[in-house]
Amino acid sequence: MKRQYWCDIEQVLIFLQATSSEIVFNTQYVDRKTRHEYRVIRLWEEDPTPLLANPALLPLATLARTDSPQDLLEQVAAAVDMIEERDERQNISACVQVLAGLRFPKNLITQLFREEVMQESVIYQDILQKGLQQGEQRGLQKGEVAVILRLLIRRFGAIEPEIEQQIQTLSITQLDELAEALLDFSSQSDLVNYLVNISPAQPNQ
Repeated sequence: MKRQYWCDIEQVLIFLQATSSEIVFNTQYVDRKTRHEYRVIRLWEEDPTPLLANPALLPLATLARTDSPQDLLEQVAAAVDMIEERDERQNISACVQVLAGLRFPKNLITQLFREEVMQESVIYQDILQKGLQQGEQRGLQKGEVAVILRLLIRRFGAIEPEIEQQIQTLSITQLDELAEALLDFSSQSDLVNYLVNISPAQPNQ
């Protein structure tokens, strides 16, 4: 950006939830020969007025400074309702509700925002779809674990709790590989040796 547009580059770090951690008061990162300076915005200290004036910033307004949080959320809801373009209103409403959940109880949010508006939002649908996919993956993984444990118990008898726990942490790909490999196991020690050489499953697996 600097080379192509000759514009000033400013790094900004935005903290959403109030905290007393010293991290939110740091304005630079220093490590050996690396040094980065950045501007820190602590949303709970920010005036909500400019945030309420810009539809794109309404989600952040829910977390801004106020003596009456509920009144602020009602102002945000009113501002969302005033957005004329339907898709924009739906998407901003979804973002508002997601961030408002960091500060407000669910019943208050659903009271002020129509659920069907959020459900029609492409952002909400994307979040929902990813949640469903993750749920399907977890269900498939649990099913494979159950089958493999039954096969192992049938071949070698009781499985040590530590081994069972390690198997439960394997990814679907690792479980598939284990299911194929266990056909060649002659004892439980083969299983133990096999698991020793497996790297831990990554969070996205």
